[in-house]
Amino acid sequence: MKQEAVNVKLDPDEWKLVAGLRDIPPSPLRDLMHEMMIALVDYVREPKCPELQADGVPCEAPTADCEQCMRVKELLFTLRRGMARP
Repeated sequence: MKQEAVNVKLDPDEWKLVAGLRDIPPSPLRDLMHEMMIALVDYVREPKCPELQADGVPCEAPTADCEQCMRVKELLFTLRRGMARP
C-alpha cells in the first residue's frame, strides 16, 4: 500500500507523539495501539454531548461540568492512572 506524504508543521510535543507511534515495532500490540489511539482521539474530539448543536458545543471551556465531558475526563484519568509507573 503506497503512503501519501503529508507536509505539516508540528510543535515539539506533537512530534514526540508522532515519532513515538512510529517507533513501535510492527506487532499485534502496535495494531491495537493504533486502533485505540484513533478511537480515543475521535471520542475526545466529539464527546457526543447531548447539548450538541449544529453550530457546536455550548460549552467551550475545559472546566465545563456537563455529564458527558466528565465521563471523557474520567476515562482519560483512568488511562493515565493505569499507565503510572512505580
